[in-house]
Amino acid sequence: MSSNPYQAPQTENTFSGDVPVKYGGFWIRVAASLIDTIWMMLLTTPLLMWMYGADYLASQQLVHGPMEVVVNYVLPAIAVLVFWIYLSATPGKLALNLYITDARTGGRPSKGQLLGRYLCYYVSMIPLFLGFFWVGWDRRKQGFHDKLAGTVVVVGKPAWLHPDNRE
Repeated sequence: MSSNPYQAPQTENTFSGDVPVKYGGFWIRVAASLIDTIWMMLLTTPLLMWMYGADYLASQQLVHGPMEVVVNYVLPAIAVLVFWIYLSATPGKLALNLYITDARTGGRPSKGQLLGRYLCYYVSMIPLFLGFFWVGWDRRKQGFHDKLAGTVVVVGKPAWLHPDNRE
């Protein structure tokens, strides 16, 4: 950082120094979400069909039993959080080279931030999914869940995720 008092302040497109940051935009994040939805369906649908029979998919029943709630809601939440904690991305984000970082430092987000980010998905859904669409308008490409959790999605593997730099 320069000591020049007349230098323009650091832009929001860098975390520290002069290293530019590219944020993951709306459409690439939609694609990552679609990939995640597909892999999750490939895991949960056969399990649910095994538990509730082949007619599970054709059934008009809203909820077939408590295990359906576990398989459709609890297991995916755990899977997403485990991917976020250990890889800072879900398989869809990994496939598209997107990673979740701390919005202020660009470092590893805390487990609390990641849990908060997941819970804030519901906040992003409440006003007609506006919190997700917000990614398309925000300068830093943050949805409501990112803003509330203090995270951003960046393109490219952060230095702290490389094997040589792991904590």
